[in-house]
Amino acid sequence: MSDAANRVADASGNWVDTRAPRWSRPYLRLARFDRPIGSWLLLLPCWWSAALAAGIANSIGQLPRIITLFLIGAFVMRGAGCTWNDITDRDLDARVERTRSRPIPAGQVSVRQAVFFLAAQALIGLFVLLQFNRFAMAIGIASLIIVAVYPFMKRITWWPQIVLGLAFSWGALMGFAVTLGRIDATAIALYAGSIAWVIGYDTIYAHQDTEDDALIGIKSTARLFGARTSQALLAFYGLAVVLIGLSLVLAGAGLAAWVGLAAFALHLAWQISRFQIGDPARCLQLFKSNRDAGLLLFAGLLADAAMRVG
Repeated sequence: MSDAANRVADASGNWVDTRAPRWSRPYLRLARFDRPIGSWLLLLPCWWSAALAAGIANSIGQLPRIITLFLIGAFVMRGAGCTWNDITDRDLDARVERTRSRPIPAGQVSVRQAVFFLAAQALIGLFVLLQFNRFAMAIGIASLIIVAVYPFMKRITWWPQIVLGLAFSWGALMGFAVTLGRIDATAIALYAGSIAWVIGYDTIYAHQDTEDDALIGIKSTARLFGARTSQALLAFYGLAVVLIGLSLVLAGAGLAAWVGLAAFALHLAWQISRFQIGDPARCLQLFKSNRDAGLLLFAGLLADAAMRVG
């Protein structure tokens, strides 16, 4: 079978498919290195909190190191989470058009091989975590409980996006734990705002699969909201902006941070204006655009931290 036939349905034409050694491609696909958007979305709350905490501490000396470690950790642990998700969902994935080409249901990687690959990624993640203080290490390890249960949530609740939000927003706590050695009201507000953001963008993402999900009994906020999804997005994205704004108030953030939040809010409003339930390609495009939304906020927070020190 040609390698083109082994590509994941919604990830063709990337560097994994064209440049990576052939033996590594199934594993890189399993870790979603052919679709790095999820790693970016896991990383961005880490970067937000690192920049905001650095501004509170009036010190950016360690920020480049922390940003780099978060980058490595996010990409590796997102890969580990996706590997775990594919192990637990292999039978369901085989029944959905968009996911049946994933490495395990497609027969490119065995479950045993996937488990060993998961362990290897977890060890790299542990190495990154060991670079931080003990409090941050404990907070990081605690997130594994949420990661472990998430794949099962879509079988039992219409709100699996909340659990995904709890997991993907965990980095909003980590920056404070690493930099300040504590989690305070500012961190909690940032975390809550990020959860609302995740619920919004993953609802958009889930609209790609609503027909298949209905056939096999998978629950999601996309199916729950249905034709009211635009209103739900307005509510959750609006809540995200308000809660992140609260975190800026509590942090005593300056103008640059507020400009970043304004740009973030405008991007989310643009997503809502462009959203169409019956257009899976547009849903994927809008979902992916959240990387840019998050980077706009990060740029503002980073500039604010630098200006506070200066």
